[in-house]
Amino acid sequence: MKLPRLAPLIERIDGFPDAIGRWATRQRRAWRERGLPGVLTPPRIVWSALLALIGGHIAIDWATRPPPLPDYAAVRSAWQPSEAWLYDRHGRLIDSARIDYQARRLAWTRLQEIAPAVPETIVAAEDRRFRSHGGIDWLALAGALRDRIEGKRARGASTLSMQVAAYLAPELARPGRRSSWDKLRQMRAASALEARWTKDQILEAYLNLAGFRGEAQGIGAAALGLFGKTPAVLTHDDALLLAALLPNPQAGSAEVARRACALGRDKDCSRFAGAAASMLGPARSLALDPGLAPHLAAHLLDKPGVRVAATLDARIQRIAIAALRRQLQGLGGTRARDGAVVVADNATGEVLAYVGGIGGESTAPAVDGASAYRQAGSTLKPFLYAQAIEKGYLTAASILDDSPVQLDTASGLYAPQNYDRAFKGPVSARIALGGSLNVPAVRTLLLTGVDAFRDRLWDTGYRGLVEDGQYYGYSLALGSAEVTLVEQVAAFRSLALGGRWAPLRVTKASPAAAARPVTTPEAAWIVADMLADPNARAGTFGTDSALRLPFWAAAKTGTSKAMRDNWCIGFSTRFTVGVWVGNLEGDPMRAVSGTSGAAPVWRDVMMALHRDVPGRAPPRPAQIEERAIRFAGGIEQPRREYFLRGTALREIAAAPAAARRPRIVNPVAGSVYAIDPDIPPDRQRLTVAVTGEAAGYRLLLDRRDLGPASATPLIQPPPGQHRLRLVDLGGRVVDQILFTVR
Repeated sequence: MKLPRLAPLIERIDGFPDAIGRWATRQRRAWRERGLPGVLTPPRIVWSALLALIGGHIAIDWATRPPPLPDYAAVRSAWQPSEAWLYDRHGRLIDSARIDYQARRLAWTRLQEIAPAVPETIVAAEDRRFRSHGGIDWLALAGALRDRIEGKRARGASTLSMQVAAYLAPELARPGRRSSWDKLRQMRAASALEARWTKDQILEAYLNLAGFRGEAQGIGAAALGLFGKTPAVLTHDDALLLAALLPNPQAGSAEVARRACALGRDKDCSRFAGAAASMLGPARSLALDPGLAPHLAAHLLDKPGVRVAATLDARIQRIAIAALRRQLQGLGGTRARDGAVVVADNATGEVLAYVGGIGGESTAPAVDGASAYRQAGSTLKPFLYAQAIEKGYLTAASILDDSPVQLDTASGLYAPQNYDRAFKGPVSARIALGGSLNVPAVRTLLLTGVDAFRDRLWDTGYRGLVEDGQYYGYSLALGSAEVTLVEQVAAFRSLALGGRWAPLRVTKASPAAAARPVTTPEAAWIVADMLADPNARAGTFGTDSALRLPFWAAAKTGTSKAMRDNWCIGFSTRFTVGVWVGNLEGDPMRAVSGTSGAAPVWRDVMMALHRDVPGRAPPRPAQIEERAIRFAGGIEQPRREYFLRGTALREIAAAPAAARRPRIVNPVAGSVYAIDPDIPPDRQRLTVAVTGEAAGYRLLLDRRDLGPASATPLIQPPPGQHRLRLVDLGGRVVDQILFTVR
């Protein structure tokens, strides 16, 4: 028996119950007339069929329902590159850093930024009816079904829309769990995507989301990593190779070349073999990245996708890199392996070049030499002399004694020596600073005080000096503290700014801090003039060293203990340049001095910076006066000298004994004397010697009064440690030393 057609009964939903009721009544009457049992009445069969149909529809709809997909704008805004980029002050890319290592993604590439050959070729290879279907290519699907029935290798029927849907909802294409239901879900998702996105948006998303090779995701990373190009300049052959790679991103070069040849339908396919091998060879991840400031990039780039505008100038950065590389190659890895350069604009405090290292023969290329703490050497002396001149303790013409000295410290006897192990006797402060003499610097520190000098250095931005002055002791004058090259450049810039210090800036977004005074403009100017005087440093460095430029520039070199660090910091009125050369692992350099290590790099950079506009001497402050001076006894040649107003002299002479502070010069502080049993005791006495005007002063050995200091007594102390004191008439200790007898 034929059941009635159901279509007329469901034309109107509102009348469906009444129609079913009338039909059921008629059918029940007809079945009763034929004597059939009531349990098999047609209404129950119909209702069961309808419920089964509706239930099946609901089940299928639920089983194939795709997950909700974001719109195009949301996908664009959520795109997160794996890289971050560093640009110079002019907007030029100077470096980048990989932040996310899950996949290699560059910035989102718009469709108009891609060479037209790429989308055309990929659409032809992956989904040739892309522009005409609504997300599902029914012809391709039918062909795939036919191939499966006939036992052939099934062709791919997945459209670009379906693949984009799977990229946006990865559960649609989970590896190892692809079922017919998943395929139906993916097809429904593609249809939903087509209803909300344009074709160009879908194609653009596909080119950015597709994985091409290894960790390269998207056309930007693929073009850069595989061809060393941007997507805009990819050729037709490049597009064929990319399309050939998509079905199997891990395929070998032979297979990729074969596919590219087939896609191109070219009779001569020989060119694809070499191109595929080159494409899949060593990564070109840095081909378009200049890599000019990797150490600064490591400091500034900490979030994926961020674009940082630095204050660097790519041209000056290249100049600094080239100068440092040339010098390190000339020195050779057996003498010095590492170096760093920082260039700052004096007016703005912006860092124009930041070279933390150049690699080469370095054994620690990832370490940033520009921000690493290293021993300062003699580079702190300018700030010591500036403090002494500011306080009125010295002038540039003051005489300092460059002769052996031994100072008693908590850790033992301290006997500073000069770089060349020689002493020059009485010298002016100008010659002492220009020639970087150590003993006069220590004597100057005795005038200013260790704690006061340490505090001055802290105020000048040397934030590595976290201990008090007594921790560093007298060696602070010779640079025993650790500093960074960035701190050095900021500190020397303060001398160029008339004694005003402010931190340097490395990004355009960082606010400019107001400069604060750390020394007087007059003291800063005099010290700068001393550092720029080629005659002042001639005795140590010669008349034609790397520090001498054809224009005004002030410079100071420094070498740390055991030749581990070599510095040259200097400035003109426009720029401050700092250079460090050494070994980052801390081993000593061989045969490298201040003028042969860092100074040549400093000179090359300064010459390049002032190629068009030579440096000029800064204007002299009004409170400085110039005088012609001469030195008694021919200590130094007559010259014109600069003084703080009110402190000028015309003749410089050694102070008479009556003007000198009396002090004990023998025994030497910290000395150890041994009694010889073979020599008669009365022949083993020590002479006590005092310099300066000692009239009215007395000597005390431990608690025993030795009499007047002018009497030059002989003493014979017993074994043990002894304290010898020089006291005035009021009993105040003027000087004291410790020595030991064994």
